[in-house]
Amino acid sequence: MDLINQGLEVARNPKHARWISPLLLVTDAALCGLIIWRIPYTEIDWKAYMEQIEIFLKGERDYRKIEGSTGPLVYPAAHVHIYRVLYLLTDHGTNIQVAQIIFGLVYLLTLAVVMSCYRAAKVPPYVFPLLILSKRLHSIFMLRCFNDCFAVLALFSAIYAYQKNQWHLGTFFYTTGLNVKMSLLLPLPAVGFLALQALGSREAITQAMIIIQVSIGYGYPFRKQAPSYFARAFELTRQFLYKWTVNWRFVDEETFLSKPFALGLLAIHAGLVLLYATKRWIKPSQRPLREFLKLIWANESLDQDQIARRVTPRFIMTTMLTATAIGMLCARSLHYQFYAYIAWTTPYLLWRAGFHPIIQYALWAAQEWAWNVYPSTPESSMTVVVVLAITVAGTWWGTRKEFEIVMANGGPEAHHEHTE
Repeated sequence: MDLINQGLEVARNPKHARWISPLLLVTDAALCGLIIWRIPYTEIDWKAYMEQIEIFLKGERDYRKIEGSTGPLVYPAAHVHIYRVLYLLTDHGTNIQVAQIIFGLVYLLTLAVVMSCYRAAKVPPYVFPLLILSKRLHSIFMLRCFNDCFAVLALFSAIYAYQKNQWHLGTFFYTTGLNVKMSLLLPLPAVGFLALQALGSREAITQAMIIIQVSIGYGYPFRKQAPSYFARAFELTRQFLYKWTVNWRFVDEETFLSKPFALGLLAIHAGLVLLYATKRWIKPSQRPLREFLKLIWANESLDQDQIARRVTPRFIMTTMLTATAIGMLCARSLHYQFYAYIAWTTPYLLWRAGFHPIIQYALWAAQEWAWNVYPSTPESSMTVVVVLAITVAGTWWGTRKEFEIVMANGGPEAHHEHTE
């Protein structure tokens, strides 16, 4: 019994993650080496990326004229800068093994940052194995070389910087990810609510200016063709093909392509963001919505320091990842590479939901199965949506007691963060 109790104590006590996470990282490094060595590479977008970079390097700056075998360039400028470097490092994109090794290193770096975020949020060690067990995630990085890998690295780097109170650096990382792929627009509302409460309105405006200025900096080479650049790189009206959808295969194609379906998902997305924003994301302020809105116009609240102390590493990570999960749940179409944003998000949110560890592992396993079914089926796509819905709803329930107001003998309000 003593051995069992010791094992449970190790699994549940966040302090043990300090030595468990490096062991898992080394184990995964060995697995990455085996994958690159033994599993055949699958060509999907890499060749097209390299073709687009070749056109860029020849001097073309009009996004409408930069195309590859799979279509036009539709990603912001940081994507171009990153793949320009990869083009040079991989002998003009022809040395695939070097590319895989680079992406293996990017995977391990991202995993290390993710684990650091989990440790900062005091996640128990039993959750950590879920971070290295995903077959699909390894494939996205080392067998597909998608640009989402760099966007996810930037997202979790931003979260970790915010957790360490390095807001300027965090916003730089976030903006870099946003300028790799537009998917990082999803946590943007969370960034705003966090900055306003952690820093006050004046510094929150500074964070907004960093986003604008860094984005302009990345897009500077395309300044003379700005209309085509913004129209393609941040296209919000992009059409989606039914045959590639992972999440809505259980609806018929006519419904999937219909405008009411798209508008309905957009309305649900907006509604969930509004609900979380007004009932969860403003909790550190200890204000109702109407009073919270006054913080936007105030130079600095009298209790700004107290509010900032409640913007804890755990709250930061929960807010950022919840906004991401809501966006994925309500997305018109998820492709397989979008699992990069989900795979390291759901283990944390399932834990924050307060589910029993067995349920956490079962939901993770169902999600992993669904994302490894190719092509997607009605059953697998329904599983994708259901697990995301459970994750979002569970997080709502699990965070209901954060920052409860405790009245002590009619005295001043005391605040605490609810812990599991």
